[in-house]
This record gives sequence, structure tokens and C-alpha cells, in this order.
Amino acid sequence: MPSQSTSKDAQTALEQGKEESSLRGEIAFIGSMLGETVRELAGEETFQVVERVRKLAWDRRSGTDDAETQMVDFISELSDDQLRVVIRSFSIFMDLLNLTEDRQRIRVLSDRAKQAYPQPKQESIRGAIAQLKKSGITADQMQQVLNHLQIELVFTAHPTDAKRRSVRRKLTRLRELLASYSDDIMPMQKEKVQRQLRSELSKLWQTDFIRPWKPSVINEVNRGLSIKPVLWNEVPKIMEEMHRGIEENFGDAVKITRPCLTFGSWIGGDRDGHPGVTAEVTQQTFQWLRDAAMDFHLAACHELFDSLSLSYRRSNTRQDLSDAIDAATKIWPPLKEQLNALPPAELCRRWLSIIKWRLEQTRQVSLDDEELPPGAYADANELGDDVAVLQRAVAGGVSGDLIAEEVEIWQRRIEAFGFHLAKLDIRQDARVYKEVLDELLIKSSICEDPASLDEPQRTQTILNSIEKTIHMDADELAPITDDTLQLFDLMHRVVDAFGSDAIGGHVISMTAAPSDVMTVLWLWKQTRSTSIQHQFHLPIVPLFETIDDLHHGPGILEGMLAAKPYRDHLAAQKNEQQIMLGYSDSTKDGGYLSACWALHQAQKELVELASKHDVLLTFFHGRGGSLGRGGGPAARSILSLPAGTFRGAFRITEQGEVLADRYDDPEIAHRHLEQVIWSSMLASGKPSEPDPQSWCDCIDQMADASHTKYRELVEHDGFVQFFRLVTPVSEIEQLPIGSRPSRRRGGASLSDLRAIPWVFSWTQSRCLIPAWYGLGTALGTMLKDETKCAELKKMYQDWPFFRACIDNAELALAKTDLGISDHYSKLADGSPSLATIAAMVSDEFSKTRTGVLTLTGMDDLLDGTPWLKESIRVRNRYIDPLNLIQVQLLKRCHEAESPEEVPADLRHLTRLTINGIAAGMRTSG
Repeated sequence: MPSQSTSKDAQTALEQGKEESSLRGEIAFIGSMLGETVRELAGEETFQVVERVRKLAWDRRSGTDDAETQMVDFISELSDDQLRVVIRSFSIFMDLLNLTEDRQRIRVLSDRAKQAYPQPKQESIRGAIAQLKKSGITADQMQQVLNHLQIELVFTAHPTDAKRRSVRRKLTRLRELLASYSDDIMPMQKEKVQRQLRSELSKLWQTDFIRPWKPSVINEVNRGLSIKPVLWNEVPKIMEEMHRGIEENFGDAVKITRPCLTFGSWIGGDRDGHPGVTAEVTQQTFQWLRDAAMDFHLAACHELFDSLSLSYRRSNTRQDLSDAIDAATKIWPPLKEQLNALPPAELCRRWLSIIKWRLEQTRQVSLDDEELPPGAYADANELGDDVAVLQRAVAGGVSGDLIAEEVEIWQRRIEAFGFHLAKLDIRQDARVYKEVLDELLIKSSICEDPASLDEPQRTQTILNSIEKTIHMDADELAPITDDTLQLFDLMHRVVDAFGSDAIGGHVISMTAAPSDVMTVLWLWKQTRSTSIQHQFHLPIVPLFETIDDLHHGPGILEGMLAAKPYRDHLAAQKNEQQIMLGYSDSTKDGGYLSACWALHQAQKELVELASKHDVLLTFFHGRGGSLGRGGGPAARSILSLPAGTFRGAFRITEQGEVLADRYDDPEIAHRHLEQVIWSSMLASGKPSEPDPQSWCDCIDQMADASHTKYRELVEHDGFVQFFRLVTPVSEIEQLPIGSRPSRRRGGASLSDLRAIPWVFSWTQSRCLIPAWYGLGTALGTMLKDETKCAELKKMYQDWPFFRACIDNAELALAKTDLGISDHYSKLADGSPSLATIAAMVSDEFSKTRTGVLTLTGMDDLLDGTPWLKESIRVRNRYIDPLNLIQVQLLKRCHEAESPEEVPADLRHLTRLTINGIAAGMRTSG
């Protein structure tokens, strides 16, 4: 008889086998349907072309001699029409593969939850609370964790989502149909679902994959709003898990006093390098967010009205609600006529009718109103108070606890979403604000030549004039200055009309000095007119992006806190300061390991400095979705935050394709939110132990070596030319997938290029150097020394920060394919200098792979995560043809005399390959 452990291993293997079998079966099923669709719509002959490419790609990965040469030759002979069909076939298959993998993930999560019940499932909120209780945390300590736990996920419209909404809708419909298809349904129903699947695949095939033009900012606002229904439904479930976990482990000794999860947005407010985001667009965004919130609340009110048909004759809800109803009708007499249409005994419905009327009055509030319409709620707290009256009344009746749960769901939505759904951040480049202020200082005769001032003089000039009243004629101002003043005036009016919860932080990108922060404070104070009623103090958020900015961050913060007007401003915000950290630009500037360490150190130094001034810091992590922009598993990132810097509050960006990947499907959205809160609770509840100095010294040395190696690459003679030749960056810059320009200030240098197209381009060519280059050199020196090698292995085992660095790099290495990227490198043939760059990349990849495997103790990349390794292996066979086609198309593009001379059909085909490869890699930029 096998041992218990052997039996357990066998059971796990059996379950994994069933999971893999189910996944393979679904992939085969949907793949065969796609094949039939191609055969029907493109013809048998063209279908056989697709099959030939698929077979050659399979043979290439299987090691068949000459398969790669045959595939390259075969592709080079295909007509444009044949290439279009091949690209579409493999691109759609990648989308379908992603869909089936997501469904498999949901099945696995569901099975684990069933097996764990009634205990908490893995990496759950209830599990985190139970784990903290088991570790010895007291009720008082748990209360402190909850009091400080404040997570805000901030949605951005960065142009990395290469997929049209029309395509996403059809994929969503396919997912729904697959969910309804099983062996358990009746044969007639099964046949019906099959026909519907074929229909959706046919429509998907005939849908343009590429937008005909760039989306407007308002289009992007709409896209951001499209995921809100999922959040509206899932957030109350998340909060229910937290309430249940607290009750199970601490009973009534611990209370949840505020929502731990809220949302923000940059869409419609991010002006950094984006001329399309005007004050008018931002005003429309504020209004749309509010209107959407009011629609959600009115729908919730309607649902409860239908549900709570309780009569006081059969429950004891009468007195509390009667008193509230009587009071409301006395204040607002028009309500009496409205209530006459409702049965007197149905007190819940009568009270909900009053709430509905008040919500409708609130919906009429505009930015130009001097006072609220009668009955309108001043803020969401007032709505919450009215809903609480209903909740208490229902809870006191028959089966009250059960019925009150419906009302609690709305209450949790009010707490999380308010009347704004998501706080709208404003972001602008510090250099733009500097130009605006210079013009205002000159035209108001405050300073004749601001550009000649050094930093102390500039800061003092700003502070000396911050309380002065200046008057400017808009006709005399530059357009950017006029629009900036309109923006600040808008923010004041929004706070007056919609409340301070509508506005998030005012982010200053490229913050380089304290005067950049004082400039925003100056503009905020100067635009406050006498008609403004609010006492809101705008949260001003410096953004440190480059390696130098991160190093200088503590000094900039010191200068901010030394300015009395700013300290007074901060005191009105309970001495809480937000600081944003840029993961994308710091990695692009200094390389992977150097940026990781600079970010880690900056957080520690900033917290230490803020503590000396009795200021509490909240970090805003500007992470991208891809590994080269601070991406990777969210929970891993949170658990690896520097010791002593995390007290439970943070903001983090959710960018580009991440929005669809994480929030289009309710179950995946729920799991993501759950893991974010789980990891945040564990990170804030664990004891704070400082990083060992010897480890910090080790990383210091490695980060320097990595930075030197990385800068050697990007500063190498001809590197920019190499980059433009061996990646599709030129086409990516022109892709109509985002409203924002690909360059901040229109320059042609690498430094002017945004981090998104930088990472996007390397991902396309299967050479993800932003997420690993320089690490190999840094590790190589250390690993040659046995003592240092042993210490690095211990660091990997015991230090979450270092482990996250290595694990994320390992994933990037696994997704890198030098065999494919070599085809791209050959596009730069003809120059010894460019050939040297290709050799540098290949050599560094080898060093990094060796170093990572030494630390992980594995024989091959991702051996410790077999399901992920298998996923990459399977999808490589279908991405490879798209890459090799793209190389052929880029070669033809390079033959044109200028980018403007590239034929439209050739450009369109190239863009189609970009779309397909992005789907296959499950990331873009």
C-alpha cells in the first residue's frame, strides 16, 4: 500500500492530468471550429496554406532538420492575400488559446475552493486573516491593520491594448458560449451552441482587427467605464469575504471602519504629452463618471424596490421607517404625492421611493449650479445614511439578518464608489507647468526673467507671490497657459459641485525640484475665486521616474517640507503625502536590476526622511503590465515591498491590456482583487525587519554593474539605428491603439520615446531585454566567488525583494527566444557595429540565464512553475509564424525610400502581425 504522501502526490498528478486533458480537449475543439471557419470563408486552398505553415512551425519546434528554412522560404513566397489569411488564422487562434487558458484557470480556482471548503481557500482574504491570527496578532493589532489598509487601483489608458472593443466583445461571447457547452446538456442544445460558436467565429473573422483611426480620449473614457459593471458586482463580494474572515477570527472585537478598496483613473485627466486632454475633455470626464455612478445607484435602488415588498403588518419595521418617511415629506412636500401611489403598509418601498427621488435630484447637479436642487444629496455619505436607516429597519424584522444582506451590498458599493466611481487624477509634465508659471510671473510683473533664477531663488519667488492676487486676460496668454488656468478653475468647481471625492491626486511627471511642487500649489491657490466655497486641499503628487530622479527624491521631499506654505497645505491633509514612483521610465533609463534597486532604496530613504518630519507617506506605484515596466504578479510585487515602508496604504496603476485581462471576466477580476488584498494584509501585518546590510551592499555592487552594462548597450554607437531596424517600433509608434502620442515632446532620441513603445517593440521581437539585460553581468561576477554565491542563494530564498527580481527576470527570459530574435537582428546586417550589438545581447542573455538557474537550482527556466512553462511551450508554436512573417514584412518596409513611401497594404499586414504577437505573448507594452 503506498504511503500517505505518495497517495497525495498521485492524487495531485491525477488532478493535474484531468486539468490538462480538459484544457487540451477544449483547445482542440475550438481550434477545429476555427479551421472549419477558415476553410469556409477563405477556401480550401488557402486553408491548406495555413495548415502547411502550422505543420512547419510544429516541425521547427520539434527539431526537424531544415523545418525553419522551409518555413521562411514558404512564407516569403506567399501573396499578400495569403499572408493576411495566415496572420488572421494564427492571431485568432492565440486569442482562443488565451480564452481557454482563462477558463481553465477559473475551473482550477473553483475546484480548489470546493476542496478547501469550509476552510479558506489559498491566497484568499479569509486565509490572510486566519494566517495573521495564527501568527499571534492581537485584536488591537488587527484593528490597526484594517485602519491603515487602503488600496486604490488606478486605471490608465496607456496605448498597450492592441485589441479593439469589437473584437473583445466577440471573444467575451465565445467565452460565454464555451461555458454553456458541456457533455451534460441535451443533444439539441449542444448542436445549437455549436452553431452559435461557429457564428461568432465567422463574425470575428470578418471583423477588422485594427482600428481605422486612433481612439479619442472620450473613447478611452468609455472603455474605462465598460469594466465598471464587473467591479460594481465583485467589490461587495470581496468586502463580504473580509467581514466573514474578521467575524470568524476576531468576532466583534475588530470592526471594519472604512472601505479598503477604492478606484482611481487617469483616463481623461492625463495631460502629460497629450494635447488631446483639454480642460473641456476633463470636465466631460468628471461628468460622465458622476452620471455613471448615479445610474448604478438608481439601478440598485430599483432592484431593492422590487425585492423589499415587506408589509409592516408582517414585520416590525414600522416605527423607524415611519418616522424617517414623515420627516422627509415635511422637508420636501412634493414627495407626498409620489408616495400616495404606494401602499401605506409597504414602508421599505416608500422609503426607497424617497431615496430614488433624492438620487434623481442629485443627478441634476451641474458644475454651474450655485446651490443644490431641493432634496439632492450633498455627498455619498448622506445616501449611505439613508440606506443605513433601511438596513437597520430590515435587520430588526423577521429573518432580518438574511434580508438585510441585500441592503448591505448597496451600502458597500456606496462606500467604495461614492458618487464618482473612480477618483480622477490629473497629470502634467513639470516642464509644461514651468513654462506656464514663467509666463504668468512675467506678465504679472512678479519676475522679469524667471528662467535666470536658480532653484532656491525660483522656489522663494513662488512662495513670496503665492498669496498675491493676479488678474490675467486670457487673450494675452499662450494657449497652454490659458488651458492650464481653465483646468485649475475646473477642479475648484468640481469640488464645490461634486465633492472632494471626485478628485484624486495631481501628479507632476518629471519632478526634478521642490519648485515643481510649489508651482502646482501656486496655481491651485491663484485660481481659487471668491465664489468658491470648499476648503479642499489638493493632494500634490511628485512623480520620480528616472534613476537620477529616484536618487534625488529624498532631497526634493526635504525641500518640499522645508517650505512653510507647503507644510501648512500638508497639515490640512493630516500630514499625509503621496509620492509616485515610475517603474517604466526608470527601467528604460537604467536597466532592470538598477531600476529595481533604485526604487527599493528610494522608498526606504523617503520613508525615513518623512518620519523625521512626522509625515506619513503613501506610495503610488506606476507599474505597467509587462515585466519590463514593473509588471508581473501583483501579489508578488506587494509582498516584496521594502520592509518598513508599507503600512497598508498604496495606489497602483492598472494599465493598457491589463484592464481587459484582469477585469473583463468577473471570476478573474474577483481573484485578482482578492490576491491584491490578501498580499496587502500579509505585508502590512508582518513584523518589519530591516534588510541585512550585507545584502544591501551586495545588491549595491550588482546594481552598479548592471547599470554600467545596460548603459553600455543603449549608448553604443548605432544602438538607436539598431533598435529601429530590428524591432517594429516605427509601426508601433503609428498604431491607432491609443489617443496619446508615443513621444512626450516630439523628439527623435531614445530618451524622448515613451517606455511603452520601447518595451512593446522588444516584446514583439521576442527579445525582452528591458526585463533582464544587465542582470547576467551583475550575477556573473558574484557567482564566481563561492562565498558570495552562497550568500546570493540565501538572499534568493529569504529576501522577498530579491526573489521577486529573479523570478520576474526568469519569466522574461523564458519568453525570450533568441532563435526568433536572431531573424530580427539580421534586418540590421551590413554594419559591423550593429552586429556587435546583436552579439552583446546574445552574450548577456546566456549569462543571465546561467545566473538565474544557479540561484533557482533548476535545470531549465520555469521548471519550478511547470504549468506556465507548458503554456509558453504550447503557444510558441503559434507565435513563431507570426514573428517570421513580421520579419519578412519589416524587410519590405525597410526597402521603401522613406516611411511615408511604405505601401498601405504592407503597413496594414505588419500591424496585423503586431496585434497577433501581442495576443500570443499576452502582453504588449
